[in-house]
Amino acid sequence: MLSLYLVLVLLNPSLLSKTPALIDWGSLSLITSLIIASKALELSGVFVRLSSRLIALSSDSERRMMLILLPVIAFTSALIMNDTAMLVFIPLVALTSELSGIDKAKAVTLSAIAANAGSALTPIGNPQNVILWQTYGISFGAFIRAMLPFVLLWLLLLLAFALSVGNRKLEVGEIPAVPLKKGALLSAFLLIIADVLLAETGRALWTFPLTFFVVLLFSREALVAFDWVLVLTFALIFIDFGEISSIVASLGLSFPHTGVSLLLASSLLSQIISNVPATVLIIGAKPEWLPLAVGVNAGGTGFIIGSLANLIAVRIAGVRIRDFHRISVPYFLAALLLSTLLLAGIEG
Repeated sequence: MLSLYLVLVLLNPSLLSKTPALIDWGSLSLITSLIIASKALELSGVFVRLSSRLIALSSDSERRMMLILLPVIAFTSALIMNDTAMLVFIPLVALTSELSGIDKAKAVTLSAIAANAGSALTPIGNPQNVILWQTYGISFGAFIRAMLPFVLLWLLLLLAFALSVGNRKLEVGEIPAVPLKKGALLSAFLLIIADVLLAETGRALWTFPLTFFVVLLFSREALVAFDWVLVLTFALIFIDFGEISSIVASLGLSFPHTGVSLLLASSLLSQIISNVPATVLIIGAKPEWLPLAVGVNAGGTGFIIGSLANLIAVRIAGVRIRDFHRISVPYFLAALLLSTLLLAGIEG
């Protein structure tokens, strides 16, 4: 992103002066706050405990494990962002796969798809949703109601893919116990609620100072463990693709603004430049929000570049990209077709 910014500055030196104006500071503040709060939740140990119990419940069957674990990953991603969910669950999925001898690539890929699909439900599930929520001023509840049919469709499709997993008996080794840090858990949970309320009332800029102060008091290790380069990355996404959007408009080019054509354009563009940059690139013209939201969220699956969550999952688990694509690409094509039909039905 930094290299792209330098190239754009060389092409248009005036970009330096307008750089601050290209950043959506409210969305950047909220994204940063939610990821920090999610990191505090992760370090509290609550999700490792939950995952351990779920895996223990399903230890007799590979298929049963996936059918239990995937909805939990999806639900968790809707609350703590899909990237964080991958950091929490993928080590456990990879460990369980190695201990039990199941297909690790399939388990990891299905887990990444679950994170992307589940995160699409809420305005705080992933960065592109945060941007859409703040840009269009949609209420929290209205966002969920609009996305719910698509998310249910994607999850049903995911469960159909999960049924292809073998039904062998598992022999899972003992997962080490993790202490529960109640102070970090409670403060992080309340912070997420407070951040949502602040953003809902148009005060998203206040989320970062509040989150930083509370986490500094109750879960300081989350600030140390947080990848601060992510903040710069998201800022550069706003700048780079905001500028590219202006260049595209100045050339008389444009993306579709409505309906199925917008859904298809945004989902396919996400396969090339990832779904968050695709959102920033298209959103400048203020197209209809729902087809754009469906497109960029569906576009998180498919090629590995579609979502940062995919890259995190593959990197942590050590899965080969071609093995990931063997499952993710067919899922994306099926999800895109079904989403197109559903949107056409809703708008028709």
